[in-house]
Amino acid sequence: MVKTKILLEGNTDEEKINKLLLNLTEGSSNSFPEGLKKLIPKGTVVNNVMVGNNLVTVDFSRELLKVSSDMEKPMVTAIVYSIMELGNYEGVSILVDGKVLDKYPNSLEEIPSVINKSIGINKNFSITSYNNINKVVIYYLENIDNNLYYVPVTKYVNDERDKIKIIVEELASSYIYESNLMSFLNSNVRLLDYKEDNDIMYLNFNDYLFDGNDKILEEVLYSLAYSVFDNYNVSMVSFMVNGQRINYVDREDNVIKEV
Repeated sequence: MVKTKILLEGNTDEEKINKLLLNLTEGSSNSFPEGLKKLIPKGTVVNNVMVGNNLVTVDFSRELLKVSSDMEKPMVTAIVYSIMELGNYEGVSILVDGKVLDKYPNSLEEIPSVINKSIGINKNFSITSYNNINKVVIYYLENIDNNLYYVPVTKYVNDERDKIKIIVEELASSYIYESNLMSFLNSNVRLLDYKEDNDIMYLNFNDYLFDGNDKILEEVLYSLAYSVFDNYNVSMVSFMVNGQRINYVDREDNVIKEV
């Protein structure tokens, strides 16, 4: 599953969520990017969308249950992550014809009545012990049909360090566990210091954050910013090089801005 942007028309949250889920449904006619797989089974209808108390409840028709066994978990994850990207929601409840979907249709594994991003996405387990497990979401890149997409990976590691240290080290590594994933962060980059203050994450790097033209690649900034937003409750990431502020990314509009 990858992160992408689509235009959603609608005056209310309910209308936008409905349009979003239509984009995820097989056989629907919309502007969904080429090369990306739709995970909701063909013929599935959204009966109702309710938004209240920072929660979203979606009632689907029974066609949702026709999902294949290998796609049932990615489908639920895609629904939850996609909806939660639209607003400051705390969780999503999935219903089928008015009844809570409390088990996956094929494996019958239990599903929480309210699901949030703690469910994980594109999971990778790099652990040697069940003690001191740290869960970190890291955004890599993948080339699909000559288009670059950001791919969130939930990594489970035996590493008690602050998550931002793990994020930078993983993205700067010359080894990535999946051959189709990539990172443009220079392997010589070092996170000199960092702090979280007034809803902002300040990241201070050495000169290797720059490319050869004294610029910071967009792919580097977004990989880091998306990773921070999924692991920290901050509204902005400020990028510095040797103590000098260079760029920042705002969670709400996801646009790189120069200082």
